[in-house]
Amino acid sequence: TGRKMAEALAEKYGTHPWAAIYASPLERALSTAAPTAARAGLEVRVEAGLREIAYGEWEGKPEAEIERTDSVRFHAWSSHPGWVAPPGGESGAAIAERTLAVVGLIRDRHADGDVLVVSHKATLRVLLCALLGVDLDLFRSRIAQKVCAVSVVAWRPSGPLVEVLGDESHLPPALREGGGT
Repeated sequence: TGRKMAEALAEKYGTHPWAAIYASPLERALSTAAPTAARAGLEVRVEAGLREIAYGEWEGKPEAEIERTDSVRFHAWSSHPGWVAPPGGESGAAIAERTLAVVGLIRDRHADGDVLVVSHKATLRVLLCALLGVDLDLFRSRIAQKVCAVSVVAWRPSGPLVEVLGDESHLPPALREGGGT
């Protein structure tokens, strides 16, 4: 499914005149970026700051299990994910700090061109909140970012402007099902 989504993304955006394409170092982000980069004739630039949220001790565990086995910490985190980190993991504020640094680097390198950034749902949701000044505690409840959805942020003299949020029109209907928010 992921490969089909990546191909659909490439079909729609592969001919866009990208100045650069950046991705998280995780395989699923690199695999998503690769077909678009190939069609655009570009190499994917890897940026560690675009990686997925670190869940620490909770990595790979279903939320229901964490809530059952680590209830106090889970409820503290789920109430304030912008400021409370999973044990050994990172908070929304930590994600915002590292992603905003990457955005600054990208803007310095490509001030006049369009750049494709391929990352992960939680990471992108936090980044959008940070860019827009939305309370980081709300990244899970106010910003939707389904798998392989496209959001467009334009830079204006007044700051970042979200022009498109979570667009899935490049995906065939069967691939729009599920994918989380």
